Amino acid sequence: FFAHRTIILGMANPRQGMALLSRVCSKGARCLAARSPAARSFSTTGPLRDVDDFLKTMRNIGISAHIDSGKTTLTERILFYTGRILQIHEVRGKDGVGAKMDSMELEREKGITIQSAATFTRWKDYDINIIDTPGHVDFTIEVERALRVLDGAVLVLCAVGGVQSQTNTVDRQMKRYGVPRLAFINKMDRTGSDPWRIIKQLKDKLFLNAAAVQVNIGAENTLEGVVDLVTMKASYNVGEKGEQVIEDEIPAKMLEFCKEKRALLIEVLADVDDVIGDKFLVEEEPTIQELKDAIRRATLKLTFVPVMMGSAYKNCGCQQLLDGVIDYLPSPSEVKNFALDIDNGEAEVEVEVSCKKPLVALAFKLQESQFGQLTYLRIYQGVIKKGEQVVHINSGKKLKVPRLVRMHSDEMEDVSEARAGEIVALFGVDCSTGDSFTDGSIKWAMTSMHVPDAVMSLALDVKNKSNLDKFSKALNRFSKEDPTFRVTFDDATKQTVISGMGELHLQVYVERIKREYGVECEVGAPRVNYRESIMKKASFDHTHKKQSGGQGQFGRVIGYLEPTDVIMGEPEFENRMVGNIMTPSWIAAVEKGFYEQAAEGPLMDHPVSGVRFVLEDGASHQVDSSEMAFKIAAKGACRAAFEKAGPVLLEPMMSVAVTAPEEFQGVCVSLINKRKGMIDNSDTSQGYVTVDCQVPLANMFGFSTDLRSSTQGKGEYSMEYKEHMPVQKNVQDELIKAHQAAKEAERK
Repeated sequence: FFAHRTIILGMANPRQGMALLSRVCSKGARCLAARSPAARSFSTTGPLRDVDDFLKTMRNIGISAHIDSGKTTLTERILFYTGRILQIHEVRGKDGVGAKMDSMELEREKGITIQSAATFTRWKDYDINIIDTPGHVDFTIEVERALRVLDGAVLVLCAVGGVQSQTNTVDRQMKRYGVPRLAFINKMDRTGSDPWRIIKQLKDKLFLNAAAVQVNIGAENTLEGVVDLVTMKASYNVGEKGEQVIEDEIPAKMLEFCKEKRALLIEVLADVDDVIGDKFLVEEEPTIQELKDAIRRATLKLTFVPVMMGSAYKNCGCQQLLDGVIDYLPSPSEVKNFALDIDNGEAEVEVEVSCKKPLVALAFKLQESQFGQLTYLRIYQGVIKKGEQVVHINSGKKLKVPRLVRMHSDEMEDVSEARAGEIVALFGVDCSTGDSFTDGSIKWAMTSMHVPDAVMSLALDVKNKSNLDKFSKALNRFSKEDPTFRVTFDDATKQTVISGMGELHLQVYVERIKREYGVECEVGAPRVNYRESIMKKASFDHTHKKQSGGQGQFGRVIGYLEPTDVIMGEPEFENRMVGNIMTPSWIAAVEKGFYEQAAEGPLMDHPVSGVRFVLEDGASHQVDSSEMAFKIAAKGACRAAFEKAGPVLLEPMMSVAVTAPEEFQGVCVSLINKRKGMIDNSDTSQGYVTVDCQVPLANMFGFSTDLRSSTQGKGEYSMEYKEHMPVQKNVQDELIKAHQAAKEAERK
C-alpha cells in the first residue's frame, strides 16, 4: 500500500538542450533520473507496508497561487516526470487536448482553472496526491476547501509579478488552517524575473520568515538550472522535455554568491531552530542532514518558509520541487487535527492518524457525474471499505459505500479501501460539503471550512419556459457543489437571483447552465449585495395594539438597538428583562420578530448586520397579548429605533491591483479616481507599474473594458473582496431613492 502526498501546483520550467547534457557529463557530472518517458510506469497497487512506514511516506499537499502563475502547467510537468502521463499538453487546449487537470471545456477555452482537480502519483518511494486549484479570486472556495483537508502546501509565485492580490488571499487561507508551506518562484525564464525581489515581498507583504534554499543558474532566456544551498550542488534539467536531471559542481563564477546565500539561510534558521542556533553561536558549520532536518522542523512549526525556484513551462526545477515536498513538508501523522465530540457537548478531541482507530472522514467537495453525486473524502482516522456501512453524523443515517475511487482529474480508478491520511471519492452518498462520517462507534464531527459571503448577484429569466425543470436541476446541482453560489427567488420581481463571488464566477455558471443543460437565460443587470447597519445607540418603546372585534392584539416592548463591535457581525438578540412580565414564549416571539426584520432592513430590504437588539421591559394584556402580537411589536420597534440610530448602507469594497506599462500610470490612476477608488500604493518595476487600491464593487462593473481600451490592451487587473464599508451619504440617498421608485413602479 503506498503512501501519499497531495500537492497543489503552479509554475513553469526551462528546457535544456542535449548540448548542455554533453557539456556537464564531460565534467564528470553524476546523471540522475535519466529514464526516458517510455521506460516509466505507474502502479496503483502495491504490497501492504507497516502502518508506520505507510504514514511516513504519505503526504497531503496543496499548491496555490495567484491566477496565471502556472499551477496547472507545473502539475502537468510533475505528472509527466513521475510517469503518470506520457505526453505534456499545455493549457488552453491549443493542441486539441489541453492540460490533464483542466478537464472542463470552459477551462480549456479560457485558459484558467475553474474547479479544483485531484490526482495521485508516485515520486521515488512516496505516493503523492496532487490538487490543482484555481487562481482566480472568484473561485477561492476551491482553494479554501482544498487547504482545509491538506497537510502542506506549495505557494507558487510569478518571478515577475511576485506577491499579488490572490497571493494574499491564499496566504490568509494557509494561515487560517495552519498549513506548512514551501514557496516556489515560477517563470524564472520571463523577462524581468527577480527571485530576490519576490523573497523580499514574502517578508514585507506576507510577513513570512522566508529564505532561499536554491539559487538560480542564469535567468530569463539564459536560465540553465538551480543550485541547492543545502547540498551546495548544481542541478540541470536536460533532454527534450527536461526529464533528465544531472548534478554537478557549482559554476566558479557563482560560488561566492551561493556561499553568501547559504550563510543567510543558516542565519535565518538560527533564529527559529535551537540546533542550528547553537551551531551558529559557536560558528560551527551544520551538516547537510542537520540543515535538512532544521528546515523541516521550522517549516512544520510554521516559523520558516523555504523558497525554491524554476520554470515549469521550460521544464526546469520540477523534480527538485518534488524532492523539497518529500524533504520539508509533513506526513499526515505529523499534523494535529481536531474533531468535536457530539456526545460530549461538542468538546474538542484530537484525531489520531491511525488505521486501527474508528473511522473519521470529512466530505470536502461534491461533484455531479454521470454515475450520480461524487463525494470527495479526506480520511483522518480509521479505514473505509467498499461495501461497508458508514454513519452520516449530521443526519445519523447509516449509508452503504457502493463504490470507492481514487481520482485522476476526470478519470477514476476503483479501490477496495482507503486508509487514514488518504483522499478518495465515493458514489451513492447523499451529503453536503463539510459533513462528517464515522463507522458508528463514535460520534465525532470535523470542524467545517470557512465559506465567504457572496458579494454580487444577477437576476436570471429562462427564455423558454419549457426548460424550467432543467433550469431548476442545474441550480440545485451547482448550489450544492459550490457553497459560495447562492440561489434565491425575488417575490417582488418574480425572478431567480443567483449570488456569487464576482462577475466571472456568475458568468461561468450561466454558461454552464447553457452548455450542460441546454437552457438559455436572460441575464439582468448585476446587483451589489449591500448590508444595512447603524452607527449609534437608539432606544425604543413600541406598542402594537389592534382591536377589531373579538380578541385583539396587544404587545409592548421596551429596550434599545446598538451597534456591535463587528460591523459585519451577525445580528444579536439579548434579553435583559427582570421578572415575569412576559412569558418565555412571548420573549421568543420578540426575538423571532427582530430576526425576521433583520433579514430585510428598513432602508433597501438588504440584510442587517452589526446590530444588537436588547429587550429590557415590556407590557402585556391578559386577553389580547399573543406571540403574533409581540412579534409584530418587535418588528415595529426595530424599524422605529433603526431610523433614530444613524442608519447606514454598507457596500463591499474590493482590493484591486492594476498592472500596466509605465507610460499608462496616469491613465490607470485616472480610471481608479473616476470609480471613487482609494489608492494605497504604487510600485514601478521592470517598466511596469502596479497600482494597489480599494474600489467599491458597484463601481467596478465594466472596468476591464475601460482599462484595456485605455492601455492599448496592455493593462490587466485583479480584485478580491476586502470588507464592507459605509457608503457616502449622497450615494446612500440616491440608492434609497432609486429603490423606493422601483418599488412604486412594481406596485403599479
